[in-house]
Amino acid sequence: MKKNKKMIVGFLAPAVIIFLIVFLYPIIRTIMMSMYKIESVTDTMEWWTFVGLGNYQKLFTTAIFKTAMMNILKIWALGGIIVLSVSLLFGVILTSGIRGKKFFRAIIYLPNIVSAVALATMWLQYVYSSKFGLLKGVLDSLGLHKLAKTPWLDSDHKFWALLFAYCFGMIGYHMLIWMSGIERISPDLFEAATIDGANKPQQFRYMTVPLLKGVFKTNITMWTVSTAAFFVWSQLFSTVTADKATIVPVQYMYMHTFGAGNAVTERNAGYGAAIGIILCVCVVIVFSICNKLIKDDDLEF
Repeated sequence: MKKNKKMIVGFLAPAVIIFLIVFLYPIIRTIMMSMYKIESVTDTMEWWTFVGLGNYQKLFTTAIFKTAMMNILKIWALGGIIVLSVSLLFGVILTSGIRGKKFFRAIIYLPNIVSAVALATMWLQYVYSSKFGLLKGVLDSLGLHKLAKTPWLDSDHKFWALLFAYCFGMIGYHMLIWMSGIERISPDLFEAATIDGANKPQQFRYMTVPLLKGVFKTNITMWTVSTAAFFVWSQLFSTVTADKATIVPVQYMYMHTFGAGNAVTERNAGYGAAIGIILCVCVVIVFSICNKLIKDDDLEF
């Protein structure tokens, strides 16, 4: 028994040590940093100035941070509805036995293997361009000349252009998660439902959707995590520095931590750490609500 305990400790020790160093220590240090005013992220603790909850109080009274939180909320809510709905539709279609399943799956997933920088640049330069953009050409060919002249990258339309482009790139990733859940459902269940007279829409509503509750929980969690870390798209859709139409919390955090952008008058890594903590709390809240509302323990595949 003692030998077994030593063996267990020996196998677990490396994983525990790595976890403490790579995950737990940075979390604790970030929480501590959020309580201080820190000029540089590399400063030692002797240069930190304790401010308590001052960073958090300042954040919730700053207009630009409120704007950033509202933007990320709209991306999470509206984008989530679009991405999860469309990806579920594609997942159902591609698991229905159609021909060319592998080809269509590869095409839909393709944007996910392209760099976010390259993908955003493509949308900015080749899709939304007011001179020779793909969107302008398509609208002109459909006779929608007035709509084709819309300046998609101005301050009034930039956020929606950003949201659509980002959703386009995320559909394939979530589609694969839906497909993994749908393919776990036994075909015998659908065969029995067909014999009982249930059509395809009824099978989807009363069988597929309830049996995908656990997968939906996974999808909403992954979408929340990716949305909380939203940065590259916002940075690239901004003209020079942060743009109020597209600014998000991570971009605002980057500006304060490294002193970038004309909206920042002083560099404060502690202020940036407080933003990170707030985003982390938001993710935990969403995850907790999902666990509370979505129960799939009584369902079987």
